[in-house]
Amino acid sequence: MAELLKDKYPVEVAEKISKMIGEVHPAFDSVGFIAQVSQGYEQLELMARARKIAFALTAFLPADFQQAQEILLASLDSPVELDENNSVASFLYMPHTIYISDNGLEYFDISMQALYQLTQRFTAEFAIRPFIQRYPEKSMALLAVWATDSNLHVRRLVSEGTRTRLPWASRLPEYIEDPAAVIRLLELLKNDPELYVRRSVANNLNDIGKDHPALLADIAKRWLKGASKDREWLVKHSLRSAIKRGEQGALQALGYDEKVDVKIKNVAISPAKAQIGEAIQVSFDVANLGDFITALMVDFSIHFIKANGKANPKVFKLKAVELAPQKSHKFSKKVSLKVMTTRTLYSGTHKVEAIINGQNHGIGSFELVR
Repeated sequence: MAELLKDKYPVEVAEKISKMIGEVHPAFDSVGFIAQVSQGYEQLELMARARKIAFALTAFLPADFQQAQEILLASLDSPVELDENNSVASFLYMPHTIYISDNGLEYFDISMQALYQLTQRFTAEFAIRPFIQRYPEKSMALLAVWATDSNLHVRRLVSEGTRTRLPWASRLPEYIEDPAAVIRLLELLKNDPELYVRRSVANNLNDIGKDHPALLADIAKRWLKGASKDREWLVKHSLRSAIKRGEQGALQALGYDEKVDVKIKNVAISPAKAQIGEAIQVSFDVANLGDFITALMVDFSIHFIKANGKANPKVFKLKAVELAPQKSHKFSKKVSLKVMTTRTLYSGTHKVEAIINGQNHGIGSFELVR
């Protein structure tokens, strides 16, 4: 069994933090700090462990926030290089970001300076959100400056910290309602030289598109004009969920017309009756009946039966092709029918649809049995 992430974050993390602080602040009560952290630590999950260490920092650092913040920053190691996966080593500084978020909300300037330093060691995307909500105008003005910073982690924070639907984080409802201020920041980052930053921008736009699909399509069309290969990738990545949802604006931004002269033929869904735990193979040909080369985005969906007997489609990506006149292309994919932690399967007739440039075409069904 793979080692749990929390087990890579033992109490020795707190001991290391204590040692680092003690080197710059000899009055720090390391014994008391470790004793408080250790109590019940082993029963906690990763995030709760980091938060427990942060609570202990609050208890054992000076009560004066500015003094405590200066001690904390003085204890930091050098900034890290690119670490897209946020390795466990960088998680050493997660309690520091929680401490700033929990204790520094009344001290905007020194807290933001602390997060500026910390995000170069461990992402401050979660810690910065309370400040954005409390001080929206000041935060957005500062983030606009940070968008041109020389450090890629700082620039990424501008995008990642303002994602309206950042996973595992509190929502930013005011920017869900009106993302204009966020988009102004993303405009500053759309040509960033680092993929690490551009991927965050794409994810931010993807979030925005969940609430404002037409706005996302408009941004995509505008950003694709004269775009470099890097920006093309960014835009396409930002549209991935919209494409999967079959949104016409997103498809049209990428050059896929809603109305195409095509025919689906040679459909095969095998086996016709499948057992839960097996797999289903879906294949079909798409023929271009028109007189021009046609750009096609081809996917398919299976309408999985739910516990209430209703069906809900799940889209499976196939590929994009440019099909010459009177030519056809075969598409095929095997889908596992094993039960997963994120999906429970139920017996019944499962409809299958081909999706061509966002348009659904029924192509058959199969029976799923226990």
